[in-house]
Amino acid sequence: MAAALGGLGLLHGRFRLAAAAAATSSTLGPRTPVRGGAAAFPSAGRSYGSEAKEEEELRVRYLDEEHKGADLKERAKMHSSEVGSFVSKARATINEMANLPVPTIAAIDGTALGGGLELALACDIRVAASSAKMGLVETKLAIIPGAGGTQRLPRTIGVSLAKELIFSARIVDGEEAKSIGLISHVVEQNEAGDAAYRRALALAREFLPQGPVAMRVAKLAIDQGMEVDLVTGLAIEEACYAQTIPTKDRIEGLLAFKEKRSPRYKGE
Repeated sequence: MAAALGGLGLLHGRFRLAAAAAATSSTLGPRTPVRGGAAAFPSAGRSYGSEAKEEEELRVRYLDEEHKGADLKERAKMHSSEVGSFVSKARATINEMANLPVPTIAAIDGTALGGGLELALACDIRVAASSAKMGLVETKLAIIPGAGGTQRLPRTIGVSLAKELIFSARIVDGEEAKSIGLISHVVEQNEAGDAAYRRALALAREFLPQGPVAMRVAKLAIDQGMEVDLVTGLAIEEACYAQTIPTKDRIEGLLAFKEKRSPRYKGE
């Protein structure tokens, strides 16, 4: 993934992507790459679990400063006939990320430009340090965002403002990103340089207790519903709700409420 992103913009600083959900068969397990290739995440020689070892259900994946993408000098050497295929692969990989059946959180502690921001836009939630830098800067290179940026940014912050940022290739910090709705949370950077990552983990822990099937279909209902009119969206919600009715987890949730205890969901 990182190599593909480099053709569209540098992914550097400390940009981390966390994918987390309550443990189910669909949850990303330790060192499991996103479908589409082993390059999706760092090498298998590293540990990718969160620091919360006691929370075995928490699964985290991240791209960090070791995955900055291709050098733009290398991009300059690329033949024009190679560019289309290169960008298509990047777009497909980012779409894979957007379609993951678990909540995804992008934590931006450093800089996410071009493809880096496009990857973050494919996540459900974005968190950034106040000192972080973000932007779709492709027009400076006489190209346009090609891995979803022209589509996901307007859907996130509105058409007019998205046009302004893309036309100007402006870079915004965490505070401005929060004010325009590009990110959900902004935090002051800490000495370790991972404040956004810590905030993302805290959010992920809030998601963990919920029913896995419900989380999956809730994401599906929201994502599909946002692309259609309200009447169709309500029909999508009804169809997604129906998927939760026959599950064992729904019965477990009712029993847990009745017995005043925490539910023990299994994703069934």
